[in-house]
Amino acid sequence: MSLPAGFLDELRSRVSLSQVVGRKVVWDMRKSNQGKGDMWAPCPFHQEKSPSFHVDDRKGFYYCFGCHAKGDALNFVMETENLGFMEAVELLAREAGMTMPARDPAAAKKADRRSQLAEVMEEAVKYFRLQLKTGGGQTARDYLDRRGLKGDAQERWQIGWAPDTRQGAFAALQAKGFAPDLIVDAGICATPDDGRAPYDRFRGRIIFPIRDGRGRAISLGGRSLDPNAWAKYLNGPETELFDKGRNLFNLGPAREAAGKGAPLLVAEGYMDVIALVEAGFKSTVAPLGTAVTEDQLRMMWRVSPEPIIALDGDTAGLRAALRVVDLALPLIEAGQSLRFAVLPAGLDPDDLLKAQGAGAMRAVLDGAQSMVNLLWQRETEGRSFDSPERKAALDKSLNDAIMRIKDVTIRKHYETTIKSLSWKLFSQSRKSTPRKEWMPNQRTKGKPWQPEPRPVATTKTSALVIGNSDERVLEQIILGALLTHPVLTSRFEPVLERLEFSDPVEDDLRLALLHGGSDAEGLEKLLAERRTVVETLFNQNHVMSAPPIRRADDLDYAEICVGDMLRKLRTVRGGRREVSEAAEDIDGLADEGLTWRLTQANEARFTAAKGPQMAKGEGFIAENGVEMDREEVEEARNLWDRIDFGRSGRPKR
Repeated sequence: MSLPAGFLDELRSRVSLSQVVGRKVVWDMRKSNQGKGDMWAPCPFHQEKSPSFHVDDRKGFYYCFGCHAKGDALNFVMETENLGFMEAVELLAREAGMTMPARDPAAAKKADRRSQLAEVMEEAVKYFRLQLKTGGGQTARDYLDRRGLKGDAQERWQIGWAPDTRQGAFAALQAKGFAPDLIVDAGICATPDDGRAPYDRFRGRIIFPIRDGRGRAISLGGRSLDPNAWAKYLNGPETELFDKGRNLFNLGPAREAAGKGAPLLVAEGYMDVIALVEAGFKSTVAPLGTAVTEDQLRMMWRVSPEPIIALDGDTAGLRAALRVVDLALPLIEAGQSLRFAVLPAGLDPDDLLKAQGAGAMRAVLDGAQSMVNLLWQRETEGRSFDSPERKAALDKSLNDAIMRIKDVTIRKHYETTIKSLSWKLFSQSRKSTPRKEWMPNQRTKGKPWQPEPRPVATTKTSALVIGNSDERVLEQIILGALLTHPVLTSRFEPVLERLEFSDPVEDDLRLALLHGGSDAEGLEKLLAERRTVVETLFNQNHVMSAPPIRRADDLDYAEICVGDMLRKLRTVRGGRREVSEAAEDIDGLADEGLTWRLTQANEARFTAAKGPQMAKGEGFIAENGVEMDREEVEEARNLWDRIDFGRSGRPKR
């Protein structure tokens, strides 16, 4: 119907927005200024603790700085009461004492028709409630008792019973004065094709009233007790009152509970909702015999920013969850998404509550998965990615799903998460045996167990990636090698004592190894006291992939590698300090002494890159295994002895 010009403006001027909103929120009077109509409260549209919902009573508008909800009194009533525009206008007009304009005959007739259908539905609910209490309802009462729904619960949910008769409800409603066409149009009865009198749509079924967000009965749901029935559950047909894709079972009470801070929980059917609510999960709803629709998703988000979809842990339940994911991806926004709680296989919420109690159900809800994890599970579970083509197919399917997300920021976060999951999957697929937790020098059948390199999240922050100095990389590999081969600590003790590592925590680990941490008992104690430091060290990819750690069963090879790394570390530090000290001495043009020192430092660095490696015994060997002559060894030793190992001291002469 059309409203005369100026009617809505007059309505808005008469209605106090703060009074309308005040029915749904608790004002924060410390932040509000009632005299100026400047009011603040926690937002009724999303869960929060601090007041970010602002009402400007003078202008007649509200705005939430958290979820960005905004509007006037009409918008607020429509959102919180789940009303249409004209219904909201009528409600506010009554409060303001305004007379609604005369409606055209067609609109008035339609509104009257809806009112009549709602009246028929209420009378039908009363009829079925009465039938449950008769002798004919004993079978239904016994079933409800077995399901844990005693008399008080039956009363709360207004559960009824439809006798297995052809025209029981039809005759009872006719006796109340309702016309046959109203009874049929309400969905309670149906007309056969042969033109005979209408028959009851619900027969031999337990009846569950379906109500809208305002609490009006708009349809019925029936559960058959006949195991051979063609449908276990039956909903009323779509009518002028009932659109199954635009309603949710138990919406009104669930919205009220969610407004008090409870998360919105979405179950599969009536009995699941009833069982969960009776167990204390008050904010539970269910779709009405159909897969979740876009309209239902939007209704859920108006109640809670992140509803939890609770699904049976069987194949059908997982398929339903994945359909919801596909539906929701284009609709998600910042702070507006879904989570999925998958129940143990073979159990629905009612079964889980009866078997293990509310605590078990709460644990399932606490472990609810995000949408991105469920999407990943669908694309990867039970599949092999042992070829580039299969990996490319996975990338394409995931990318196609992600590109359906309209919010650019969310899309980027999905891409980042998927890349991380892909890295883990493809890295694990290279492994032929299950991975064991690594412990330094762990032995299996008399040989050191060889840890495999494992890519981890910290790889991106490792020294090799972020550009830390070569010194830090060498220091970490040396420490890892000594923890893997503790006996080398004593062999290189004179050198290690003169070292000072650049990271204080790692330098403390060096000192601990030197002072009692190289034997079996000392190492065990060291690992217990510094477990976090050791784990962090071995989570570095360049440490786990270093040759002396990968070849944990070859002590001689490890000794050569450690000696070589110590020599390189010594030379790199010495060369850097020679250059640094020489730079300090520059005053005008460089003299011959400066030139000689820079030349020597450069030669030392060149020798370190190609030259000798410490080996077993007193001498040195080249990288190709050919021994150097004594004169070359002495020359190299003299050069290295000029350079101090310390981190902060000046080079020794």
